[in-house]
Amino acid sequence: MEQENQTVVIIDDEPSTLLLLEHAVSAIANTITCLNSSQAFDLIVTQQPDLIILDINMPELSGFELCERVKARHATAHIPVIFVTSNSDASNERRALTLGAIDFISKPIDIELCRLRVNNHLLMSRQKRMLAHVNQALETEKQQLAVTLRSIADGVISTDENGLITFINPVAERLTGYLEKEALGKPINNVMNLRDVQTSEAMLNPALYALEVKRPVAMAYNTTLMSRHGDVFRVEDTASPIIDDKGKLLGAVIVFQDVSEAVEMAVRMTHITNHDQLTGLPNRVLLHDRIVQAISRSKVLQHSIALLIIDIDNFKYLNDSLGHKVGDTVIQSIAERLASIVGNNATLARVGGDEFACLLSDIGSGFSADSIAMACLQAGRVPIDLNGKLHQLSLSIGISLFPQDASNAEEMMRHADTAMYRSKTKGKDAFSFFSKDLQLAMHRRVELEILLRNAIEKNQLAIFLQPKYSFADRSVVGAESLVRLYDENGKVIGPDEFIPLAEETGLIHQLGYQVLQKSCVLVAECHKRGQALKLAVNVAAKQLANPSFAKEVEQIITATGIDASMIELEVTESALMHDFEQTKDMLNALANLGVSIALDDFGTGYSSLSYLRQFPLDVLKIDRSFVIDMDQEQQAFDIVSAIVQLALSLDLKIVAEGIENEAQFEALEKLGCHLGQGYLLCKPVAVDEFLVYFANTQPMEKALY
Repeated sequence: MEQENQTVVIIDDEPSTLLLLEHAVSAIANTITCLNSSQAFDLIVTQQPDLIILDINMPELSGFELCERVKARHATAHIPVIFVTSNSDASNERRALTLGAIDFISKPIDIELCRLRVNNHLLMSRQKRMLAHVNQALETEKQQLAVTLRSIADGVISTDENGLITFINPVAERLTGYLEKEALGKPINNVMNLRDVQTSEAMLNPALYALEVKRPVAMAYNTTLMSRHGDVFRVEDTASPIIDDKGKLLGAVIVFQDVSEAVEMAVRMTHITNHDQLTGLPNRVLLHDRIVQAISRSKVLQHSIALLIIDIDNFKYLNDSLGHKVGDTVIQSIAERLASIVGNNATLARVGGDEFACLLSDIGSGFSADSIAMACLQAGRVPIDLNGKLHQLSLSIGISLFPQDASNAEEMMRHADTAMYRSKTKGKDAFSFFSKDLQLAMHRRVELEILLRNAIEKNQLAIFLQPKYSFADRSVVGAESLVRLYDENGKVIGPDEFIPLAEETGLIHQLGYQVLQKSCVLVAECHKRGQALKLAVNVAAKQLANPSFAKEVEQIITATGIDASMIELEVTESALMHDFEQTKDMLNALANLGVSIALDDFGTGYSSLSYLRQFPLDVLKIDRSFVIDMDQEQQAFDIVSAIVQLALSLDLKIVAEGIENEAQFEALEKLGCHLGQGYLLCKPVAVDEFLVYFANTQPMEKALY
């Protein structure tokens, strides 16, 4: 035990006795002496010594009186007191012990004996102090442990070696329904009623199992705890045996927690992960899993499965015009209709914004893919009430069959999607099965897209020119710039094949930019040679809808240094009617640059004549669909005549396209058309050929119109 500095206060009115006592004690402790008993109490209070040696008979304040005062005060009552007395003074000793003295030192003073007595009492004082400190630490630890066990969010129950409860914390009280006073001493199985989630059968308490195997154990998965009040909790726990340092089994402790909310959240998150939030239907992830499972079963059972991809026609227009809230209503309504048709024997999923999928796991058991598709189409045709107005909808459906046309889930999705797009190209409101022809078309489309992207990236798009002739003298006064694409073998691919693909993929912006740029460069080159060539360039609806389009045109014209009047931009009726105000602003911006604006394919769209007056148009082109029959059908001739008269009244230049014979040419000339183009005059030709045979022969003044 480590030695510590201790202090002894010695009080005696005889200096010789005081000196002897100090000599005896000073070797084992710090000593403080006092001759005046009346001053001794204040000294004791101030110094707080470990021991007091006190003479009984003192003049001002006796030892007994001083001892009474020391023991009466809380701050000094714990200090042990040794009285100095004579051997025959039995009455004084009795009184001293009564007042709280612990020992006596007899006179005359035996220094060695005195030192031993004082040393023993100092040792006991130290041990007592250490014991108090240890007890305090143990009590603090005990209180901290009790507070911790009662404060933690987990339930805690401990038992003895027989499984009888010795401790239960408040959380365990709440979950079991038993108060501590009710649970103590009861078998843990009686308090913790554990049941299997699926079967509700009683389960062995892990604490009892831990007692048996003498090692930590965990509760079985899917365990519930039923409280005495009938409440049911999903719980997880661990249990451990309580074994002392000697290896003796003292009991067990089980720590468990209520995971009901966590389990519910996990179930909810799993549902969210695998289901569409708007309709509650399975999503693409869950559908894929079910397709994989259905394919596995079909291989064993030797039957076919079908996958239908169902798309709402023109949904984007409806969603953009009426708002997303209305769009959500449409999605929910269609989902409910489809669900009522396919029933519980099929998986109906939402796999995209306006796209659903239906998995038929056995198309040979009471229903077929085409009958389900027909029923879905019929359901889609039923008008839907949106904000008090009935709207007619339709669906396009594509069908893939396993194992007939697909070998796995990914192929089924891809093939059904391809077949769905075939339904759209057929006019919508229809269903189509995937076929080899579709597969070839799909591969062709992929190859064409790659070819188009490469051509755009490498600036390899080709420009062909179709001359425009004056009806006055059949001279070439300009040309229409037409884009062409070459395949790997140098074969020309017509625009009817790749322009729709460019619009669908968004490549139309880059394609249109390159065609305009190449056309302006050609105009600039002709100008350098002293030849004025005016070119007409087609503009797609998506280009016209681009807010930056006029700026792009200006930049190209500026960069090539040409006169803007040498460029004519051809727009279609459908492009004009997409967004009237936006289109009007864009055309005005283009007209302000100095380019001329031509209305292409006039008569094939749905434009209003009043709208035409508000657009800055310079040229009106008569569509070939009217021109080609005008020499055979009076109605076609009358339509062309009306268009010409309309254009003349609006002071527009008239260009007739699609002229294939002299009769058509002469009729158009008599009606007053200004310019014409068509195979009778010249088919589209490569730039070099055009320059050799036409541009080089034209004087500059004739190129302007």
